[in-house]
Amino acid sequence: MEGNMKKLGLDFYSQAPLAVAQQLIGCYLVREQEEGQIIGRINEVEAYDSAIDKASHAYGGKRTIRNEPLFQAGGIAHVYFIYGMHNCLNVVTGQADDATAVLVRGIEIVQGIELAARNRYAKPLAELTKPQVKNLSNGPGKLCRALAVDRTFDYEPLLGDRLYICEQIDAHKKQVEKIIASKRIGIDYAEEAVDFLWRFTDE
Repeated sequence: MEGNMKKLGLDFYSQAPLAVAQQLIGCYLVREQEEGQIIGRINEVEAYDSAIDKASHAYGGKRTIRNEPLFQAGGIAHVYFIYGMHNCLNVVTGQADDATAVLVRGIEIVQGIELAARNRYAKPLAELTKPQVKNLSNGPGKLCRALAVDRTFDYEPLLGDRLYICEQIDAHKKQVEKIIASKRIGIDYAEEAVDFLWRFTDE
């Protein structure tokens, strides 16, 4: 790891999802591939808490093979497939059986953008259009493709070597000016949980 890149520890991930979500803004998601390293600054997340949140896949204690990672202790990844085309990366939080998580919705690539471009579009950065560059990693499915994260990362320890999160990286220091809380996206089915201000972005 370059410079000061200290991985977030289990104490961090054992917190409640709302705390983790807000603290993840401005942290760095690191993907280690054989071809190189990609680093993305986290700028958009959503929190999910199955105890009170009808948008959660585990609301009401619903436990399935698909959502089983949510019931593990915080500090692992949960990657699920939606709409038959997109992977979504979640950070499992809290204690075992809490079934809480934070969905990583957007990152800004700060290192390894050439590799991220090839992962996402199968062509070099120089051949991308401006809209393609803009949309490289500004969505949950997009960032998973840019980082080459798929279902094999389900249960992946976030203290491991393939995928991890650092609070800060000396070479890419950038202050979080303001964290904005808003309604989450794409959960119209979730009744009163639609109005929870559990989406967090970096202004």
